[in-house]
Amino acid sequence: MRWQLGRRSDNVEDRRGASISGPVVGGGIGALVLSLIVALLGGDPSVILRESARTDNPPVNSPRSSRSAAENQAADFVSVVLADTEDVWNQVFREKGRNYVEPKLVLFSGRVESACGLASSAVGPFYCPADQKVYIDLSFYRDLKNKFQAPGDFAQAYVIAHEVGHHVQNQLGISDKVRSLQSRVGKTQANQLSVRLELQADCFAGVWANRAQRSRQILEQGDIEEAINAASSIGDDRLQERSQGYVVPDSFTHGSSAQRVTWFKRGIQSGDINQCDTFQQSI
Repeated sequence: MRWQLGRRSDNVEDRRGASISGPVVGGGIGALVLSLIVALLGGDPSVILRESARTDNPPVNSPRSSRSAAENQAADFVSVVLADTEDVWNQVFREKGRNYVEPKLVLFSGRVESACGLASSAVGPFYCPADQKVYIDLSFYRDLKNKFQAPGDFAQAYVIAHEVGHHVQNQLGISDKVRSLQSRVGKTQANQLSVRLELQADCFAGVWANRAQRSRQILEQGDIEEAINAASSIGDDRLQERSQGYVVPDSFTHGSSAQRVTWFKRGIQSGDINQCDTFQQSI
């Protein structure tokens, strides 16, 4: 991915090394299961934050001056990708006669406090609609490569683009409508609505990639395959098979590997947000 010459976003909050106390969601075997289910492209964190909280003590990163060159480069990369999503979604919203409110992105280490509650890095990247911020512990990118076998900088960019996709849904009022519907239906139907929300965010990530490529030629050979591999690696079916040895489709909350790939491809092929209506189309 050609990112080094891109502009840097002013909307990054670097909280790495900040001291956080109190009960945090994460840790132990439960955190491993959560990590397998939502570590990549997590949606509404309230699903996680409703779980029983427990206190743990993850390590805290060292001060900025002693961070490695790789850590500093990763933070720089995140800033560039966020800026690129800002450019794309500002343009999309202008085309619709609307104003796009840019999200903040919070870098943290170990644990973080958000308007959605306290969370540990075990939950993976997430978007909190209450404060309109994306949260990510950069150590997640090691898991993306090693645990999920999804290496590559464009796979990493896809993670950010998906979370920003949830912010777009929040801006458009889609998230509120889905949460309202979920409160009035059973668990299986609520899960199905969650899947549609996640697949739409996958499609929005594809829309970003299409438009960024058209305007700034960010893609290099193999980049799209990296993102497709990432989408496939974190389908509910793959994660359930890995964590429990069998698949329960009614419990899916993010979509199967095939569904995630299909909707990302739809977005990147069309570059059209109107092609991402997972609520009116068969998934």
